[in-house]
Amino acid sequence: MFLKSRATQLLTALLLTSAASAQAQDAVPYMDPKLPVEERVKDLLSRMSLEDKVGQMTQAERGNIKNLDDIGFYGFGSILSGGGSVPGDNSPEGWANMIDAFQRKALEAPLKIPMLYGIDAVHGHNNVYGATIFPHNIGLGATRDPELVKKIGAATAAEVYATGIRWTFSPCVCIARDERWGRTYESFGEDPEIATMMTSVIEGYQGDLGKPGTILATAKHYVGDGGTALDSSNTGNYSLDQGDTRISEEELRKIHLPPYKAAIEKGVGSIMASFSSFNGVKLHGHKYLLTDVLKNELGFKGFVISDWAGIDQISPDPAKNVREAINAGVDMVMEPNNYVRFTDTLTAEIKAGNIPMSRIDDAVSRILTQKFKLGLFENPFTDRSYFNQFGSQEHRDLARQAVRESLVLLKNEQVLPLKKDTARILVAGSNADDIGNQSGGWTMTWQGRSGDIIPGTTILQGIKSTVSASSKVDYVKWPEADEAKGYDLGIVVVGERPYAEGQGDKMDLSLGDGDRRAIQNVCAAMKCVVVVVSGRPQILTDDLPKMNALVAAWLPGSEGQGVADVLFGDFNFTGKLPISWPRNMDQLPINVGDKTYDPLFAYGFGLKY
Repeated sequence: MFLKSRATQLLTALLLTSAASAQAQDAVPYMDPKLPVEERVKDLLSRMSLEDKVGQMTQAERGNIKNLDDIGFYGFGSILSGGGSVPGDNSPEGWANMIDAFQRKALEAPLKIPMLYGIDAVHGHNNVYGATIFPHNIGLGATRDPELVKKIGAATAAEVYATGIRWTFSPCVCIARDERWGRTYESFGEDPEIATMMTSVIEGYQGDLGKPGTILATAKHYVGDGGTALDSSNTGNYSLDQGDTRISEEELRKIHLPPYKAAIEKGVGSIMASFSSFNGVKLHGHKYLLTDVLKNELGFKGFVISDWAGIDQISPDPAKNVREAINAGVDMVMEPNNYVRFTDTLTAEIKAGNIPMSRIDDAVSRILTQKFKLGLFENPFTDRSYFNQFGSQEHRDLARQAVRESLVLLKNEQVLPLKKDTARILVAGSNADDIGNQSGGWTMTWQGRSGDIIPGTTILQGIKSTVSASSKVDYVKWPEADEAKGYDLGIVVVGERPYAEGQGDKMDLSLGDGDRRAIQNVCAAMKCVVVVVSGRPQILTDDLPKMNALVAAWLPGSEGQGVADVLFGDFNFTGKLPISWPRNMDQLPINVGDKTYDPLFAYGFGLKY
């Protein structure tokens, strides 16, 4: 029934297409940019069929679109790229060509409603080769510098805008309460004060929304995703990701809700529902939190987007999932796998009276409002004049500044700052010369990967470019004791390999054997500085006495030179811990304000020279 009615509608529109009808459409109120957005939305909504409205509530994944004609046929409100879902030509021009082709198909539909393209640009435009890759949020939280983060948002927006994309699924304003969680690095910290402060990035992304270089922001993942309880499904495989946040509503409001209030005050255009549950109820179907609290109490006027196939986790029944999610307050559904089933199901549920038209009209109005604010109707195609903004030196300089400000000095026995004319320096450790490791997950692919995956500067390269011409710098990844002899100074860069949600859940945060051996052998032979490159604190208590200095560098991204800038004294340390550093795994979870609180390094700790 749906396919037949949609086909009939498109055929009718095709027969009516002519110069005269095109002029008539240009004259309709919703196409007039001089009219208030509210009037344009009301006029367009009055002209939309049920199928048009269902289409606007549908977001398809680019790789799963079976035929480009489906874009106009179903009238997708949005298309997205998942992590690593890229065109064959992964350059700004390649993205622009792909997205403009999608947009042309969207505009073939009778009402000419442009589609809105979305992507996870979470620390720069991280899916696109050559983008500036900024430190992940955990490092930005260490800066305590909201103005810097606002500038990072604006720089990222310019690079995203350059490729034709107008929507980022960022920032993550989750409050990470247990660093075993694999998304800890996506959090600005364990206390809501930092995430609330860093909602300034939304002002950077959105700017004067609709002007060139601006994009729509998304606060995620609403709400409590960082507070899930450690659980096991009787398999011995413990997990925190997409789990259940088992706390009182009072604690949810105190810890996890504040950054959403701040995001709404800053005009955030969309909010993404969390995979997780609140006391056993999936957020994607939680009407009290999505509608009563978010929309009614907090006054959120943007639209709620589901997470990746998130509504499918409500139950095994697709119809129930659609019905509960939409009635709960989800406005647009990220449907990466089966948009045909979703559109058919939503249409059937509406026609059966299971979802009121008032709810559909509210959802579509919210989506259209943001499209009008973005200026998509007037400027639906890529502004290619922004190509020169992509990966620019100005943005790389900003990222380098962010790296400098994110570094946290945890220990210093009169060894830092290092002397640039040190004769012989041994650099060791798994993360000294691996730009993939120092960028972490959500870099080129969803989970990220080790190796030379993006252009930029590794920490080793930064060291070599900083020391004097007379200094000799050798790199041995995991030196044996005899290989560590004959040097004046050791710099050991250790930590984690890339990961993202799910795969990043880890019940042991100890360093790998190779990195521990490198610390032992290098620090036994000379004065040594240990730099930890990781998305969360690592267990270092037993190795700490061996080190002369210890630095937390988090996941600095493409500009590793910023680490050397501070190690060698061009800038002092300013970073403060955004998360408590545990002594051992038995202390987890550990957070500032706990009744019993005895971390290795406390929340807010950070030394200077």
